Amino acid sequence: MADKILRWGLLSTARINQALIPPLRASKRNRLTAVASRSQTAAQAYARAWKIPRAFGTYEALLDDPEIDVIYNPLPNSLHAEWTVKALRAGKHVLCEKPMVLSLAEMDAIRTASRQTGRVAAEAFMYRHHPQTLKVQEMVAEGSLGTLQLIRGSFTFLLEREGDVRLDKELGGGSIWDVGCYPISYARLVAGADPLEVFGWQVTGPTGIDMSFIGQMRFAGELHAQFDCGFASPFHSFMEIVGTEGTLNIPLPFKPEQKAKIYFTHGRKTDTLEIKGRELYIGEVEDMADVVLLGKPPRMSLDDSRGNAATILALLESARSGKTVAL
Repeated sequence: MADKILRWGLLSTARINQALIPPLRASKRNRLTAVASRSQTAAQAYARAWKIPRAFGTYEALLDDPEIDVIYNPLPNSLHAEWTVKALRAGKHVLCEKPMVLSLAEMDAIRTASRQTGRVAAEAFMYRHHPQTLKVQEMVAEGSLGTLQLIRGSFTFLLEREGDVRLDKELGGGSIWDVGCYPISYARLVAGADPLEVFGWQVTGPTGIDMSFIGQMRFAGELHAQFDCGFASPFHSFMEIVGTEGTLNIPLPFKPEQKAKIYFTHGRKTDTLEIKGRELYIGEVEDMADVVLLGKPPRMSLDDSRGNAATILALLESARSGKTVAL
């Protein structure tokens, strides 16, 4: 199947599509073929605007099309699992926006559907595929930082648009699901494991979602992690990894630039490491092609996604109960 081209369909006209369209068009192994909306008129208008060959007036019609190989699912969080399972059952591979699920039952349903159909489902954590992240993993694995002691991270921005789905509790809104999932995912990636226990605090907004969240995670081997996220503070994003032999600072961990820079401090010396990057979303597109066409393991496995969801759910439970929660 190495010479096959994967034909993609966009499940809705969500704004995040604009990030995926350019890499799909740049890839030699992937092709943007169709878009679906809840009306034929809306789908056709979007298809014309973005020069997409085919338009469907229902989501079901897109899933029924035998000429579509991969579905990109950018629906609201509360619909991710439902439509990912439907797409898998329709014989499609799926790249689903994060968070893929809002419960472990939903994740188990996706894993079952993927196993039974032989189709791939992957969560769209684009930073996981970027050369900057791969370099950080390499440095940790080769022992450049020594024994890891502390991981810290942050991802905040001001969300001021009224009616945004991320403010709607019923649609799976909340800052920890939207942006907190990134430093949590990053910490788990660096630690190479899920935390043993977590503790969290949240500041709840008028719609009932967490506008800010602060959390702590304890991993095996006396490794600890701290993070904050939110919709109520100006843009702030970083990761810091502290070990017995050095500290690594990553100023833009989740949306690295084309020419990324990270800073490695050892002793009294700080080295600036420049990393040649690439288009941010191309990695997850090419990873899907590697998995489907070449049989390679996905960089974001469903077990990994389940671990992230379990950690977020435990942190939310801790914030509600005021107690430490074990995983």
